[in-house]
Amino acid sequence: MQSDQHLLAAIASGSETATDALGALYDAHARVVFGLAKRILVKPEDAEEVVQDVFAQVWRDAKKYEETRASVAGWLVMLTRTRAIDKLRARKARPDLDQANDPTPIFQASAAKGLTPEALAVSSSEAARVGVALNALPDEQRKFIDLAYFEGLSQSEIAEQTGTPLGTVKTRMRTALHSMRAALTP
Repeated sequence: MQSDQHLLAAIASGSETATDALGALYDAHARVVFGLAKRILVKPEDAEEVVQDVFAQVWRDAKKYEETRASVAGWLVMLTRTRAIDKLRARKARPDLDQANDPTPIFQASAAKGLTPEALAVSSSEAARVGVALNALPDEQRKFIDLAYFEGLSQSEIAEQTGTPLGTVKTRMRTALHSMRAALTP
């Protein structure tokens, strides 16, 4: 099995193996991408659309990936979060479109395969490691991380919603992210 960096390099090269590499990368990370998108957006059909968008962006922008800035998994999470929050904000801007889709068929299709949306969203050991790191944070830090990454709020919106000074929000989030990075770095 090739490493994520090798897969991304194959995608970026545009060689004959690029589509196979994208498929392997998708197989390795689609659950995490879907889980994060679903946690932010709630609707499985919106999360599925984000998964497609993220891997289409990987296909287009694989050459832009910088190994020194993040792991491939970290890059995918960042892309997912950005896409999901954009979709969430678009949904809030156009609430009339929110009523158009009935999620029932997706739930029925998942149930027919013996899979619940939650089962699709569960990733193996990586999700468990992130969960442990998140749960190890003090409550005030974890609350801000939840609001930012899973509710799609900006730091200013978090400060306003919680009545906490903006500087405190920024400090707690930065500290929380440093703690999580330290806990997740092998």
